[in-house]
Amino acid sequence: MEKPAKAFQDYYPDHLAQCYGCGRLNEHGYQLKSYWDGDETVAYFTPKPYHIAIPGYVYGGLIASIVDCHGTGSAAAAAYRAEGREMNSDPPLRFLTASLHVDYLKPTPLGPTLMLRGRIEEVKGRKVVVAVDVMAEGELTARGKVVAVQVPDRYVRDLMKE
Repeated sequence: MEKPAKAFQDYYPDHLAQCYGCGRLNEHGYQLKSYWDGDETVAYFTPKPYHIAIPGYVYGGLIASIVDCHGTGSAAAAAYRAEGREMNSDPPLRFLTASLHVDYLKPTPLGPTLMLRGRIEEVKGRKVVVAVDVMAEGELTARGKVVAVQVPDRYVRDLMKE
């Protein structure tokens, strides 16, 4: 798959681009990037050697974190798509996690690039539900579900003032 020029997270306005997991302006964070791939979403992440749980395997908290960020990014993209809007249109839509569930199906090896695939399960009002699979070398290692809620407009406006 050829990636588009901009990831979902690249459209977040500067005042909403600080997240440790996916914020493009957080130089210390993961800077996860998510894209449409047909009706699904996809992201890739290569864990660093220090993202270790036990020798040879990825720390489970990292897996939860990238599922979370891919889910909320996918939720924003799905909301724009549901409204028939481009992601660079105003007002900006930004989502936060209301619920995160991760099932660890098998240990995730440390070393290979991980692929996250998201499926939009529900778009209803200010809520979007995204199912996310985590794969390493084609093997499903974790499965998550993110219930994401849109940040209320008043908070987005307040953040723009800061």
